[in-house]
Amino acid sequence: MTTYDPEWLRAFYDAYGVKEWERWDKHLVQRVKFEVHLHYLREHLRPGDRVLEIGAGPGRFTVELAKLVQRIVVADISPVQLALNRENAPKLGYAGAVERWVECDMCDLRGHFADGEFDAVVCYGGPLSYVFDQRDRALAELLRVTRPGGLLFLGVMSLWGTVHEGLPSLFKLDWAVNRRIIDSGDLSPETPEASNNYCHLYRAAELRALLERAGATVEALSASNCLSTTWGEFLQTIQGDAEAWRELLRMEIEACREPGCADLGNHIIAICRKAG
Repeated sequence: MTTYDPEWLRAFYDAYGVKEWERWDKHLVQRVKFEVHLHYLREHLRPGDRVLEIGAGPGRFTVELAKLVQRIVVADISPVQLALNRENAPKLGYAGAVERWVECDMCDLRGHFADGEFDAVVCYGGPLSYVFDQRDRALAELLRVTRPGGLLFLGVMSLWGTVHEGLPSLFKLDWAVNRRIIDSGDLSPETPEASNNYCHLYRAAELRALLERAGATVEALSASNCLSTTWGEFLQTIQGDAEAWRELLRMEIEACREPGCADLGNHIIAICRKAG
């Protein structure tokens, strides 16, 4: 298992800058993924909830959270991402909903947040994929700061969904490298020819086992996308038809929760509840 390197992660996202915002709007397939993530926030969060957004980046989800709740603490390991989030807050109208911005490592939130401080913790975009061998510790910290009976919203990178989306590129790799990635789920310094974005790619069953081992109850496990993954050109033809777009999202959300589809999106989304 790859060793977590917080200094590498901090430097990577410092350099990544505004691309962390742009990746959710790059094309219509990404927009579908974003809407599936939002569905679960809209379904479960209540106006009075106090929310920790960990790995918040420049605020792509923060601005949406502020439409649902009015008490948000924004956290990230990257000072550059945190500064972008703070800079975007008045521009995009969510400054009034943010209590504070906190630079921290999700593997150790002590000294920053008390036990049971939040009604919900939102960890979208894949932060749990970057902590490798420290995943149990990170998850324990996320649950520690969630109140009993509170919710944890997780998004992790998907192994088979990434393969599904980028299948042709895998056939440009050495077979041994390919096999190492699939067997371990790790994009790491040992496989630089595959990607310089080092992270762990989860299988849905693996993520469920991790959550259940931590004592969390999984209320929903979903792909971020499955039906629309390879249909970018078709999405272009219906994007201007509001009724057709709503129907596409309705089908996508329903299909993504099917057990056979949970591994097919670029991300796996998990909604879990801390024991009361």
